[in-house]
Amino acid sequence: MAARRIAVSCGDPSGLGPELIERCLGERSYEDVEFFVFGPGPWLDRLKVGSRNSVSVFPLCDVSFDAGRPTSAGARVAVEAMEAVAQACLDGSCDAVVTGPISKELCAGVGYAFPGQTEFFAARWGGEPTMAFVGDRLKLCLATWHVPLAEVPATLTRQVFSRSVRAAAGLASRLGIAAPRVIVCGLNPHAGEGGLLGSEERDLLNPWLETLRGEFDSKIEGCVPGDTAFARAMRGEADVVVAMYHDQGLAPFKAVDFESGVNVTLGLPYVRTSPDHGTGFEIAGKGSAHSESMDRAIRLAVQLG
Repeated sequence: MAARRIAVSCGDPSGLGPELIERCLGERSYEDVEFFVFGPGPWLDRLKVGSRNSVSVFPLCDVSFDAGRPTSAGARVAVEAMEAVAQACLDGSCDAVVTGPISKELCAGVGYAFPGQTEFFAARWGGEPTMAFVGDRLKLCLATWHVPLAEVPATLTRQVFSRSVRAAAGLASRLGIAAPRVIVCGLNPHAGEGGLLGSEERDLLNPWLETLRGEFDSKIEGCVPGDTAFARAMRGEADVVVAMYHDQGLAPFKAVDFESGVNVTLGLPYVRTSPDHGTGFEIAGKGSAHSESMDRAIRLAVQLG
């Protein structure tokens, strides 16, 4: 089988991305994988010398950045790296992408127009993205993500809702789970309590689920309370949970899978994964950050890409 070609963006060069990428490629072996890494030249020179893997490097600038000291120049490099890895897939040079974490605030300050990386890759590649997460104990898809909480009900259209449920079943199948069991969280407390605490489940979400059940070989019950969905999944009653909004899903996910969790963008022409943590400017360069999430992101990109 031909080697998988994985494009890797540095993320913010003053954050955790560069050191965790360097540690993974220097300390771990990835069989039948070719890496194409984009970032600052001095860091790439060190990365290539210390790597145990097949690595091609593509410098975006010839300056160094200090760990833990973010700058606007670094944000521009982070955006350039994202553009480069997206284009590498479009050109046919690479099969999938792993991205280092960026500072959305700093990137916005240099003209980055997206609320996150998920939306960026959807704009560059086309498709209808779903933000998903894979950890040791939980698998999660989000119906909505980078949306203010007050706007979630209006954003949760039938199309958005159905896409997330389909993505959950598809993710489980791609991970080798036959006849996956999907639990869908309700939007309201107690999944609306029969309309007493909100009518969306009764009037919209459960009827939509009823029409979806015949589409795939998955077990999907009606919306369940968000406060029990994840406990049930951890007891083995479900393979994937669908959450209605960002913190409903990511608060429990990060509580149990922070070190092993991987963010994966579904529904696009190419797979994009990233570690499930931010730039970590406060600990960058101190050698205390765990590299497991980055390692898992690389391996999942290889598996799904």
